[in-house]
Amino acid sequence: MYLKKIEIFNFRNIKKLDIDFNKNVNIFVGDNAQGKTSILESIYVLAFTKSCKAYGEDELIKKGENFFRVKGSFKIGNLNKKMEIGYIDSVKKLKYNDKNVSKIADYISNLNVIMFSPDDLDIIKKSPIFRRNFINTELCQLYREYLIVVNEYNRLLKIRNDYIRKNCSNIDYDYLDVITKSMASRVVIIHKYRNDFFDSINEFIGDIFYRISKIKGLSLRYKRSIDFDSFSDIYGYYKRNYSSDIDKGSTLSGPHRDDFCFYLGDDDVKLYGSQGLQRMAVLSLKLSEINIFKNVKNSYPIVLLDDIFSEIDLNKRKNLLRFIKSNIQFIITTTDINNISEKLLDKSTIFKISDGTIKKRSEKNGQ
Repeated sequence: MYLKKIEIFNFRNIKKLDIDFNKNVNIFVGDNAQGKTSILESIYVLAFTKSCKAYGEDELIKKGENFFRVKGSFKIGNLNKKMEIGYIDSVKKLKYNDKNVSKIADYISNLNVIMFSPDDLDIIKKSPIFRRNFINTELCQLYREYLIVVNEYNRLLKIRNDYIRKNCSNIDYDYLDVITKSMASRVVIIHKYRNDFFDSINEFIGDIFYRISKIKGLSLRYKRSIDFDSFSDIYGYYKRNYSSDIDKGSTLSGPHRDDFCFYLGDDDVKLYGSQGLQRMAVLSLKLSEINIFKNVKNSYPIVLLDDIFSEIDLNKRKNLLRFIKSNIQFIITTTDINNISEKLLDKSTIFKISDGTIKKRSEKNGQ
């Protein structure tokens, strides 16, 4: 899979921009706040319908305008595909191959994207909700069923919480059982996908981390709030905890309370790792996903790297470059072209960007 072209209208600080991509390495060079990250963010929004940052759709519209639109054409094997997202008057409009799409589940997962940015340190540093959002985002790309089931679970969770909160003194346990059984059936499926995802990540992440940092022993540990896999065990767990949930007016356990942690040997990276080590841990996680996407989707994802080379030392930069392969499309931003090796530059299309516009394009070995 690779992105052939993107058209951006009124997105962040970009008025209008058309970009034709090399199917291997594309590098955007420019000072901060010139639009480099906005280009990567627009690709992310095209794929996911939402920003990789904590922005609402209204905040993505260029100041002084009343809409944004992002259109992209990409190739999977021998097939040419098109996607489009528009947002005007608080309404999001999606198209796939020029046809309107009404269901998110029919749109997401068509364009597969992995993005690494400085903000990804939040996956380690911040609260479990950031890590759960990460898990859900990646699994929704990989599996349409997961997207459907996790949305059903969240809908049932809201119904259950609203019911026990409003009826705490007069609970109809038959009704509560019906909701809880429906939730438990979804938990079984969510656990299966998440367990498999972490098992797959741990097949790769230790080796990738070692190849970049020369430190052994990185792994992820999935921490579930319900440590059961079968429907009967999960449903039984919920029933045993009815009184606690009713007292708190909330469902205290389930996938919405799960977490995961990075460990280096027996040490929690959040507690004992330096910021540089944490950055390499998250990067190793993202690079591990490349293999998983290839195995599941039979196609490599598009990899977006936002200003990564300025954050790591020369040796790690050299080690990282070994992962930039000719059969995977990388779209990279940097403030300083000198942070990137001549070997990589020789096979890259280079864009110079200033104030939301591309001033010059040079192609050393493009198509």
